[in-house]
Amino acid sequence: MGYIEDLRKIVGHRPLILVGAVVIITNPNGNILLQQRKFPHGVWGIPGGLMELGESTEEVARREVMEETGLTIGKLHLIGVYSGKNHFMIAENGDQFYVVTIAYYTDEYEGEIEVDQSESIRFEFFNPQELHGKVVGSHREIIIDYIKKRGESHK
Repeated sequence: MGYIEDLRKIVGHRPLILVGAVVIITNPNGNILLQQRKFPHGVWGIPGGLMELGESTEEVARREVMEETGLTIGKLHLIGVYSGKNHFMIAENGDQFYVVTIAYYTDEYEGEIEVDQSESIRFEFFNPQELHGKVVGSHREIIIDYIKKRGESHK
């Protein structure tokens, strides 16, 4: 059992502050890898997840990407840190939390994508300028910031 599950046994559904990390992974064409999630069903998001005790945010990013995609990622570049009242969530089971998300990007990855059937429906690379369908709101914000950051670094 993980840290969050253990903590929930003590506090129930009350709001918590949790820390997580996500990673925008780009292929050689500049497209970004998105995960179509089982929860909420069919919504697209950036691979990532929540911190366990003793982990750095970089370790969270690497572990979550490996667990969700089967990919090993290389050097991480910071996009930004996201927090505040707009990052309040209620899980399907009623758990409430504010998430502090550290977002990274990388174009270095190895391996073949393997879909974790417990969390994901599928993965697909998308042109970040042409996202369609439902994307997690906070992840859309991160993608927009990533596009801005990449544009500035190529000037």
